[in-house]
Amino acid sequence: MSKILEWMTIGLMVLLTVTVTVAVIARLMGQSFSWYDEVAAIMLAWITYYGSALAALHRRHIGFDTVLLAMPLRLRLWALLAGEAIVLLFFILMARAGLQVLEVLEGDVLVSLTWVPVQFTQSVIPIGAALFIICQLLSLPAYLKLTAAGISLEHADIEEEVEAELEKNKDRA
Repeated sequence: MSKILEWMTIGLMVLLTVTVTVAVIARLMGQSFSWYDEVAAIMLAWITYYGSALAALHRRHIGFDTVLLAMPLRLRLWALLAGEAIVLLFFILMARAGLQVLEVLEGDVLVSLTWVPVQFTQSVIPIGAALFIICQLLSLPAYLKLTAAGISLEHADIEEEVEAELEKNKDRA
């Protein structure tokens, strides 16, 4: 799942970069594309949704490990599960609303590319929400285990970075 989301996100980023670069060059040459800003905005939204699912899979969204770890074990686990339930409920509601949006947009097309259905461009809402839910659930067991053991994801990353910097700067001292 991680590799799929990574490649999708990277592919969209490369495609967005190429689209904007070509559009800027075309504009400088006096030939502006009518569609690029609409398409670029859609690609940016897609990058956001797929990147968010990837971040959820690796538990890289904003969290409160320090607050959780300061709690007694039993309360910590209840707080973690309550937080997970709230996040999952939000994305379930978002997926449902995204499906309703797709129904409302039936028959609409992009302004600049009249052959592209708006439903296609906005399908990222329910798809992204479903991916976020899946990724959150896939990463939950490991996160629950680490939190129960009193191990912080944030602190591990910070310690790893500090060790890498110390090793890199060891020769300078």
